[in-house]
Amino acid sequence: MDIMFNLNAYLVSKREKINSALDKILGDFPGASRLENAMRYSLMGDGKRLRPVLCIAAAEAVGGRATDVLPAACAFEMIHTYSLIHDDLPAMDDDDLRRGKPTCHVAFDEATAILAGDALLTLAFQTLSSADGCCIKNQASKWLGVVHKISFAAGYKGLIEGQMRDIAFEGTRLSLNELEAMHSLKTGALIEAAICSGAILADGSYEQVEQLEIYAKNIGLAFQVADDILNVEGNPSIMGKAAGTDKTRKKSTYPSILGIEKSKIFAERLVNNALQALEGFDNRSDPLRAIAGYVIKRKR
Repeated sequence: MDIMFNLNAYLVSKREKINSALDKILGDFPGASRLENAMRYSLMGDGKRLRPVLCIAAAEAVGGRATDVLPAACAFEMIHTYSLIHDDLPAMDDDDLRRGKPTCHVAFDEATAILAGDALLTLAFQTLSSADGCCIKNQASKWLGVVHKISFAAGYKGLIEGQMRDIAFEGTRLSLNELEAMHSLKTGALIEAAICSGAILADGSYEQVEQLEIYAKNIGLAFQVADDILNVEGNPSIMGKAAGTDKTRKKSTYPSILGIEKSKIFAERLVNNALQALEGFDNRSDPLRAIAGYVIKRKR
């Protein structure tokens, strides 16, 4: 990786671009209904924007531009935010704090939060199907393929199944294989879809997409391992959410199975695997290289 690469500046620049696009999408709807306010409240919070940034970075790694994939990047953030709103609900994890402020159901009410999540999920696919590329004959098939990939990752064989297992397995000690399988669905599926979609929409080759898929699988799992560690060691005021909740809910986590130090070693091994997958890429993939390290060194 180019030692001059400034990840912080890159992340700030891309977040600004993503936030501006999200704000414009929400601004297309007139009025300020309670539902729209709840959607904006959760979507425009102080999030990391990791999934849309990864989508853009993957596009750039194969020679594309952020503008080529911005609708898809925004769709990933809307889907991710919907999943957080629902995950925080009393019937799920019953969390009161998200992104440094009260969760959607606390700030509004439970019914509004459910509907805000539903609305963001639907708006994501409206945004995807409204992208300029969908209307161009030689681009439409790529966008359709990406819609399929995203809907699969976010659906009942992806994120939703992962959430279901997370709830069902509370109080159960899982094996490492069972834990990895759950997190590959709950966290990894959407991260993998974001990276692969960015590369596909930017005309990446089959070989490039294949290597980026390996990268994605490894950093997706590394991200979850880091999340598990932060739930033990993290500072709630920095994370913007409570710590220690996994132990309270008797969830199987990497620290509970491996211990903290072995979990950190495992996360580093996953990052190294991800970096190896990028060996055939030039310096346009430096953002992906830097993000691989960021996912396990972050404080939130």
